[in-house]
Amino acid sequence: MNLSSSAFAQNGAIPKKHTCDGGDVSPALSWSGVPAQAESLVLIVDDPDAPDPAAPKMTWVHWVLYNIPPSANGLAEGVKAPPAGTLEGLNDWQRAGYGGPCPPVGRHRYFFKLYALDIVIRALSRPTKNAIEMASKGHILARAELIGTYER
Repeated sequence: MNLSSSAFAQNGAIPKKHTCDGGDVSPALSWSGVPAQAESLVLIVDDPDAPDPAAPKMTWVHWVLYNIPPSANGLAEGVKAPPAGTLEGLNDWQRAGYGGPCPPVGRHRYFFKLYALDIVIRALSRPTKNAIEMASKGHILARAELIGTYER
């Protein structure tokens, strides 16, 4: 699979409008090459450089979507309503939805990860990144990754 954004290139800077310093709107994403046997897609956006890239201590989760229909080929900028059937997980602010880059110090990397699964994940009572990764274990058909960076 391939994952890209019209907002930034692979390993490129994420524009301010997609961060807490701007409008905090999600960037447009597009993908292709979803396997024909896929039943759903999962999107996870996280930052493994938190809180300081020189001494990372955790991976901060910015966005979690699951059960995206495999027929979808992307998400519009600032998407408010994901494709029908898509469920939202909780980010590390303990809310659903996109939370843009907001690093306290240094240049952070933001990993946009798309997974094609051979199942539809049942609705979870607390849909965290970890819960979705556990439910996906053994069911990943393909994956794609896009990395962006941001420094305040």
